[in-house]
Amino acid sequence: MTEPQNPHSSASQSGPESLPASDLWAQQAKASTAAKPASGSAPAGEPGWERTVLEKLALAALTEQRAARRWKIFFRFAWLLLVVAIFWGAMLQAAPSANKSAPHTAVVDIKGEIASGAEASAEFVVAAMRSAFEDEGSKAVVLLINSPGGSPVQAGIINDEITRLKAKYNKPVYAVVEETCASAAYYIAAAADEIFVDKASIVGSIGVLMDGFGFTGTMEKLGVERRLLTAGENKGFLDPFSPQTEQQRAYAQAMLNQIHQQFIAVVKAGRGERLKPTPETFSGLFWTGQQAVEMGLADKLGNLDYVAREVVKAEDIIDYTRRENVAERLVKRFGAAMGAGAAKAAATLTVPQLR
Repeated sequence: MTEPQNPHSSASQSGPESLPASDLWAQQAKASTAAKPASGSAPAGEPGWERTVLEKLALAALTEQRAARRWKIFFRFAWLLLVVAIFWGAMLQAAPSANKSAPHTAVVDIKGEIASGAEASAEFVVAAMRSAFEDEGSKAVVLLINSPGGSPVQAGIINDEITRLKAKYNKPVYAVVEETCASAAYYIAAAADEIFVDKASIVGSIGVLMDGFGFTGTMEKLGVERRLLTAGENKGFLDPFSPQTEQQRAYAQAMLNQIHQQFIAVVKAGRGERLKPTPETFSGLFWTGQQAVEMGLADKLGNLDYVAREVVKAEDIIDYTRRENVAERLVKRFGAAMGAGAAKAAATLTVPQLR
């Protein structure tokens, strides 16, 4: 007699095919977990996952620091290239662009206020003129003027140097006026062999001034007391907050008259018989370019190209002007020269001016 078979015992003796579905899924998941190769990270809940996360964070921070360092180096290098490019451009701008050995007309700009430290200072203008005269290719030197005037001292230095260089190198000097050639600018132009103007240019203003302000009456009304201590009775006679005596006024006027006579003598020596003086010629008035030609203060109407082409007979023009370098321009632009400008403005109150 055969015994009845137990279904569970037959299932345990059979292979995986006879297992229930739930047991099959558990067995496959366990096998895949055991066979999975170790990766760089461990899932949360397993030992060591905190360390793996920290390592990842540290690696990311290190990568970010390296990238920031690279960008910093890049920007520094870019700024260095920019500075080099600016200075290189300044050098190219300062250097004449044409062949200096070929025949040409040399040009020196005199623009803006004629003053120490300005672009139209004696230091810059004289250095530029010397370079222009020394060049064998320059057939003549043209002073391209557009200035309302300035310091009689700076103008006198330039005027004297023009006379000396003309005699030494035996080259003509021409003054070409653009908009304005007044006071100290005309003081310089008077040394030229010929002066060319536009018919609407402003020329002349042969005079001297010393300007300032007086606040003594205002201070009395406001009840403000000026406390100025000096050694020397006339030491503070140009102080705007102190009264001016008649003796001090006469002294200042005598000084201005003397500088004015120096100015007149320079104009007469430079213009010679071409000058047709009238009682108003040296009064400080100014005239148009057309009137200046009629009065003998200028010679002809003409611009730079006309002088180079028709007078000098050398159409190639080379600029020898000395200008401020880029660093000085940047300093002024960002306000570092504001204190110097204030001091300069204060100084003009006590210094005679041809403007």
